[in-house]
Amino acid sequence: MKKEIAFIFDLDGVIVDTAKYHFLAWRNLAIQLGFEFTEEHNELLKGVSRVKSLEILLNIGKVEISEEEKQKYLVQKNTEYLGFVNKMTSDEILPGVNDLLNYLDANKITYALGSASKNAPLILEKVGLYSRFSAIVDGNDVSKAKPDPEVFLIGAKKLEMKTENCVVVEDAIAGVEAAKAANMTCVGIGEKEVLGHADFVFGDMTGFTPEFLNQLIN
Repeated sequence: MKKEIAFIFDLDGVIVDTAKYHFLAWRNLAIQLGFEFTEEHNELLKGVSRVKSLEILLNIGKVEISEEEKQKYLVQKNTEYLGFVNKMTSDEILPGVNDLLNYLDANKITYALGSASKNAPLILEKVGLYSRFSAIVDGNDVSKAKPDPEVFLIGAKKLEMKTENCVVVEDAIAGVEAAKAANMTCVGIGEKEVLGHADFVFGDMTGFTPEFLNQLIN
């Protein structure tokens, strides 16, 4: 017998890869401030707020600036990032995502987005997925960042689903911790060594085979 189940998806690294655009915008800012910002440095910014990210960036470059300049650079970075986002198309949906959403739709399983990004609705619109989600929780809905479970708890509430019947799909350690803190099943997308606390780990979204999904919901 099928059990009642719902999915909550993180956005970046799960549905699309917008991390590359954050990296380009931060790197261009670092160049402007006179130092190098590498992909290794960029790992320190994953899952971190824009304000905190700027602090880390300035620390890497050993640059001190006024509060006024910080605000100016935060706006500049976001404007450049949104320039990239506005050019996104459905080609940027990661492999396996459409197959999974089609399976969930066919089996009448609801799903929500649970992302810290305030730009999440715009990104989903650009790639043509906005109308497919039953609920969207973004940075405007939450006051606490992952690993706090707030984003997923709001998602479950919006889907009118018990937390233990929710499956979270995440690619970050903080996201996995948030899902477990919310008492939800978690599928990690990435490396098992990194996301070992998840209940299941796949290298990418194509790991959601019909066999695995049938096993999960039955």
